[in-house]
Amino acid sequence: MTALTPAHGALLAVAGAVAGAVNAVAGGGSLLSFPALLAVGLSPLAANVTNTVGLLPGYLGGMVAYRGELAGQRQRVLELGVAVAIGAALGCALLLLTPAAAFSAVAPYLVLTACALLAAQPRLSAALRRRDGGDLRHRPWPLRAAVLLGGIYASYFGAAVGVLLLAVMGVLLNDSLQRVNAVKTTLSSIATVLGAAVYLLLAPVHLPEAGVLMVSSLVGGRVGGGLARKLPDRVLRGLVLVVGVGVAGRLLL
Repeated sequence: MTALTPAHGALLAVAGAVAGAVNAVAGGGSLLSFPALLAVGLSPLAANVTNTVGLLPGYLGGMVAYRGELAGQRQRVLELGVAVAIGAALGCALLLLTPAAAFSAVAPYLVLTACALLAAQPRLSAALRRRDGGDLRHRPWPLRAAVLLGGIYASYFGAAVGVLLLAVMGVLLNDSLQRVNAVKTTLSSIATVLGAAVYLLLAPVHLPEAGVLMVSSLVGGRVGGGLARKLPDRVLRGLVLVVGVGVAGRLLL
């Protein structure tokens, strides 16, 4: 293992800060930090698991920024947190036991599907509310199943998992996009905490590189979350769509 040079450290610091901010707003920051880890010499597997550990504080910083929007959502977070944690555990097992190529091949199409869902979210939500008399609370299992799949994706690959979760929850939950985004950030944090704990024990995490990302992503997540929560729903949705389509394009290439 080679020592982390100042130039490499600076590259990771910038990538981590921007990735933390992007994750707080929409998700997809991994596509900035993961290539940076490859550029400093890590193998793809080592870069993937180091990236998961390194970006964890960024999610936590975003969650702190959104603490106001989390008020009154304790039960929702607990129920969906269980689903995302189960999914994250399954995703960790898949990453450690199977080749990543099979799942990575479908990742851009998952992200594009999520973008389409998010774009259509206002009309889909309105249609569901009309059919269900304005109350979607009796439809928990489709939401839990979707969040579980999101947890698998989060710890297995992770790029733009926020777009996926925000799209599904935006359709199935009768709430503002900002409050849904607060839950999305919390669920992403739960999945990342579980994945990071497993990878620190069982996978080739590079601690110096992870340390740089942890500090920089925390700053980026706190700043990005603070900015995102001030945006109108329409603007936030537009930014997430731009990030999502960009992520899908990057994955396809």
